[in-house]
Amino acid sequence: MYGYKLLAECLWNQYRLKLNHKKSYRLCKALDILQPQRQKRFKHPRKLPENRVITGPNQLWQMDIKYGYIAGCDRHFFVLSIIDVFTRVIVGYYRGSSCEAKHACQTLWRAMDHYCTNPSERLVIRTDNGPQFVSHLFGDMCEGSSVTHERIPPRTPDLNAFIESFHSNLERDLFGKEEFATFEDAYEAVDRYMDFYNNRRMHTSLRRMPPVKFLEWVMSLEDRLESILYGGLRN
Repeated sequence: MYGYKLLAECLWNQYRLKLNHKKSYRLCKALDILQPQRQKRFKHPRKLPENRVITGPNQLWQMDIKYGYIAGCDRHFFVLSIIDVFTRVIVGYYRGSSCEAKHACQTLWRAMDHYCTNPSERLVIRTDNGPQFVSHLFGDMCEGSSVTHERIPPRTPDLNAFIESFHSNLERDLFGKEEFATFEDAYEAVDRYMDFYNNRRMHTSLRRMPPVKFLEWVMSLEDRLESILYGGLRN
């Protein structure tokens, strides 16, 4: 038995009865002859964000994609960024003429390899529902790496506020001020901005330190506390 779309085409082929798919759907519904829709089965069902108290680095990362424009080529390019919610460090980013699931996986993997050196850390990565993040490839990688992947509901960018804020700064400070002639010009500009943001841009919420310096300060503080704690236990 045909579905309502093919039924409309069949009526046209046999009787030259012009019927668009919307009208066909309404008629089938009125006649109660619509077949039940198949339920989608997801290999990696969406896990909604939880309210979390973040007390240190590598606990919650947020990931998203931003578009840039190449005026000289009349083309767009992609910037995929990952931010650590606690330190504000951009732990990984990708820029390219396309952005697929494999690029998201590679970027996340490199960031984890560089920053997640403690095997006991349980990282949570939070994204929207873009095709790169709902893909089997990305889901498989998170599952295989014991990473909890949270996906925010549609139209709730506030749940990904830190990466949204960073991309807003990227738009204001770079994309809104510079015009790029080539992809290479754009990529070099993005690289410079990422270096500036991580290593030189001060944040009032980070004791007026750049993100990387704040991360180093946090790590040194943790080392001192650990030394005091174990020193006291030995005594």
